[in-house]
Amino acid sequence: MKSRFWLALGVGALLSLSAAAQEVTLTRLDCGTGTNDPRRFSDAFAYTETTKPFTFSCYVIRHGADVMVWDTGYLPGSVPSATNKPLADLLKQINVNAEDVKYVGISHYHADHTGQLAPLKNATLLIGKGDWDGINATPPMASANVKGFAEWIAEKRKVEPLSADKDVFDDGSVMILRAPGHTPGHSILLVRLKEMGPVILSGDAVHFHENYEHDGVPGFNYDRAQTLASIQRVKQIAKNLKATVIIQHDPRDIGKLPAFPAAAK
Repeated sequence: MKSRFWLALGVGALLSLSAAAQEVTLTRLDCGTGTNDPRRFSDAFAYTETTKPFTFSCYVIRHGADVMVWDTGYLPGSVPSATNKPLADLLKQINVNAEDVKYVGISHYHADHTGQLAPLKNATLLIGKGDWDGINATPPMASANVKGFAEWIAEKRKVEPLSADKDVFDDGSVMILRAPGHTPGHSILLVRLKEMGPVILSGDAVHFHENYEHDGVPGFNYDRAQTLASIQRVKQIAKNLKATVIIQHDPRDIGKLPAFPAAAK
């Protein structure tokens, strides 16, 4: 019995080490480029300029043989800022088939982050419960991109509404963290890379450097106090982990990751 116990313990330890040793990489996909009016992004009238460059990014996280997509950009052709390159085609360029994606994490339910969910038909959708409830409410929340989730709802695809932080692969390497305020269920993503170190993908907790640095809150956000608390959480995590913060809509942060199709490790 003792030998069986130690054998089981040894096997368990090996499995644990194997999970911890999985290679994790992060790749940015270009899912759109455009401009926005920065005055919309301050309820304290902080900006006077009328236009600011914006980028719309999607991300691919590889965890060993498993693949996760974070945010899916606009639907191609839906708005001038949308890319004409379908997400599935971009994935093929890095040898990923859309139907093989295991998880698709969504920072929040707006159209510029949820436009290309449809091809990821076998993935489990990871989304904040507040946003999932807003999509399925009667009527749905006004800013929710219900159309983007049409196949998910009609086909009863796999979904995990998150009411707390989520350790996606159960080893601390990829974590969806609650950061409500922009929307009721807004989340950010923490990816721990062996060479680059921890990386935080901001979702829309902030939209550009100036809002991050000065705790700016857009007037259209769901909750001002929650937004400020979430910005402080991002800053504290970045400080404690010495993490690289990537503000997803700010073109100045594109260069923090290798250019497509290369991946950060």
